Amino acid sequence: MTEAANPNIASYASFNEFFTRALRPGARPLADADFICPVDGAISQFGKIEQDQIFQAKGHNYSTTALVGGNAELAAQFENGSFATLYLSPRDYHRIHMPCDGRLLRMIYVPGSLFSVNPTTARGVPGLFARNERVVCVFEGESGPFVLTLVGATIVGSMQTVWHGVVNPPRLDAVREWHYDKQYLQLKKGEEMGRFLLGSTVVMLFPKDMLAFTPKWQPAGAVQLGEVMANRVQQ
Repeated sequence: MTEAANPNIASYASFNEFFTRALRPGARPLADADFICPVDGAISQFGKIEQDQIFQAKGHNYSTTALVGGNAELAAQFENGSFATLYLSPRDYHRIHMPCDGRLLRMIYVPGSLFSVNPTTARGVPGLFARNERVVCVFEGESGPFVLTLVGATIVGSMQTVWHGVVNPPRLDAVREWHYDKQYLQLKKGEEMGRFLLGSTVVMLFPKDMLAFTPKWQPAGAVQLGEVMANRVQQ
């Protein structure tokens, strides 16, 4: 609780409010980098998107198109680009922040299962992140489009965004989209964009030649909000 903006446990109105508590100012300083880590958690995997496939774990890939709700045109923007999958455990800070500046274009709710997303399940359930319920957030950044996908899990009661509020519940049985391209919803690097109840996973997509991940990153490595994630590729 030493990092919480409000360290008084008794003052939280609900269990959910406690678990999604804010950090105190300055608890996560932002690195001098083009792209910062958007969460506290662990690196599940990161790398290149090839032939519409994202690496999940040894022996398991899944489709970029499936991840974004079946939108092949959207998925094609990230072919030969980069992905990063970050796991937030129940003990981690539960808010998600922007890795870089971005203007919101659309949000897609994709219904699905609610498997656990811990490392053991990720190794054992094929296509896990494209099967679970998820919220796909599409942004336009300085160097092109990028996506943050909030993936639900067994004990995640809801996913929220700062512009919409609670996206689920209610849980829908069909893909639903919200378009924001006629509004100017701009979020700055480091600003909160959403939150989970307890823990889950964030999958980020970036187009070809947008960024190069820091060499310090390794699968299963711990990460914190605000640390260096990547820098722009010099053309």
